[in-house]
Amino acid sequence: MTHPDLVLLLLADARLPVAGHTQSATLEGALRHGLAEDQVPGYVRTRLRGVVRVEAGTAVAARHAVLAGGSGLVHVERAWAARTVSPALRAASRDQGQALLRLAGRLWPDALLPLADIERPSRATVLGSVAAHLGLGAAALAHLVAYDDVQTVCAAALKLVPLDPVTVAGWVADALTDVAVVALEVAEVRDPADLPAVAAPQIEEWAEAHARTTRRLFRA
Repeated sequence: MTHPDLVLLLLADARLPVAGHTQSATLEGALRHGLAEDQVPGYVRTRLRGVVRVEAGTAVAARHAVLAGGSGLVHVERAWAARTVSPALRAASRDQGQALLRLAGRLWPDALLPLADIERPSRATVLGSVAAHLGLGAAALAHLVAYDDVQTVCAAALKLVPLDPVTVAGWVADALTDVAVVALEVAEVRDPADLPAVAAPQIEEWAEAHARTTRRLFRA
């Protein structure tokens, strides 16, 4: 078995072929509808406190469900869907889940066995199952989900607006404290009923508007 820290580095790599390059974490929609480029760091923090807390908590709960036998994964997925109000955000997560299923099916096929009863699971649920199979800890998994969202937003920013890459790297570094806070908040989630339930109406509105446009660089 590969060392868990090395697996985390692999899963956190922006070059990993799991559809991350097709996503802007709704930043494209936000910029198109009024977000200024100097507000991107605030946007990152807002996502961490809202959308990402739900995603990270879901991944942790899914990991726990798999370690407990796997029968609770359906309930985890339903709890995630109930807390992800925007159909566009649910669709984006499920698209990424499909990409992660394809990758894991090639590398760690046994990790997907607990997901057999879930049609088009979310990325967080798939990631939780993979983490359980690979021996990744709950806190490390939550860190991974939060950090990956930060780098997704910041990588998209470099493609969408004229920015100095050093500036964007600074945004990532500045977000690391908030990443750690989110990970700490959700690392002990076990019961799907305890998943964070945080509304992000403006992000949800931007996600829905972005899903309807035919002129876009990123799918979501």
